[in-house]
Order: sequence, then structure tokens, then C-alpha cells
Amino acid sequence: MGVAKRTRKFGAVKRLIGQNDARLKQNINKAEEEAKKKEKEGNQVVREVPQVSSSLFFQFNTALVPPYSILVDTNFLSHTVQRKLPLLETLMDTLYAKCIPVISTCVMAELEKLGPKYRIALRIARDERWERLRCDHKGVYADDCIVDRCMKSKIYIVATNDRDLKRRVRKIPGVPIISVARGKYVIERLPDAPEK
Repeated sequence: MGVAKRTRKFGAVKRLIGQNDARLKQNINKAEEEAKKKEKEGNQVVREVPQVSSSLFFQFNTALVPPYSILVDTNFLSHTVQRKLPLLETLMDTLYAKCIPVISTCVMAELEKLGPKYRIALRIARDERWERLRCDHKGVYADDCIVDRCMKSKIYIVATNDRDLKRRVRKIPGVPIISVARGKYVIERLPDAPEK
């Protein structure tokens, strides 16, 4: 019989304290200095206000008028297929106006990458009735593309079920979000029409 290898037991191995450990004196001093800096920064008055788009008049987005342009995301299409909803008819029923689904080349590329599981969503996206947007940036990450388009022009309603993308779009003022929930489309933050 062969001799078994002897290995050290887990608890017997010596433990070393890392350089960034909070228990070391030098790291305690650094943490205190950073806390003091944050307090000083918090006490300063902010004089610069970020520039707001001219299409936002008070709380209303005046650029958002029918026919609505709806930027469609990959998972919105897949949820629509799962719930067996017709895309255009359901959008028009939700918004009570004419809608133009807009699909960017990034979303198309993402759907093609996902493979045969999403072939029905891809077939819906390839429909001739929808508007196409050419993307001129590097990469095919659709979320960044959608957020970038919404920042540049406030004429879009974003259709997505992606939690992270919703969080990013909510930070942009005047851009409503549509998602699929409970077998229908739900709209978030659609502003009321301004009174004349």
C-alpha cells in the first residue's frame, strides 16, 4: 500500500493580517481622515445646478406627444411573448394613442445572441411596421444604448422589465417607463397633459 499524503489541517495554518485590515493603526487614522473630509464636503453649499432639458417645462415633458415613440428592450419583448400579448395593440390600449415601437440595432443583436429560445421575440422585433434605430457606438449592450438615447432626447417612452435599466431611466427626468405586469402593460410616470 502507498503512503497517504499528509496535508495541514485548515485550522493549523497561520493567519496573516492583510495590509488593508481595519484593526491596524495606520488604517484607523486613514478612516478618521476620510470621515472628516466627508463632513467638510457635506457642510459646503452647492452652487451649481445641473442643466435641465428645455423640453421639460416645469414638471411636464412637452416633447412627449402622440404618436409616442417607444424604445423597446429585449426582456420587454420576451415578457410580451410569454404573456401572449400583441405588441402594438396592447401599447395603443395602454396609452390611448398611436404608438411607434422603436427597436435599436443593439436590441436586435442582443435577441440574436440569446439564441433559439427567443426566436419568437426576434420574429416580432423583425416586423416591418416597427421603426429601426441605427447605433453608431462600440459594443452591443442595449441598456447603455437606451439610457444614452433617453439622455440626448426626451421624446421616448422606455419599454423594459429590467430592474437595473428601470432604476437608471428613473434618474432621467421626464422619461416614462412601460413594463409587463399581470398579463398587461403598466405605465409609470406618464405626465398629465399641461393645462392651457
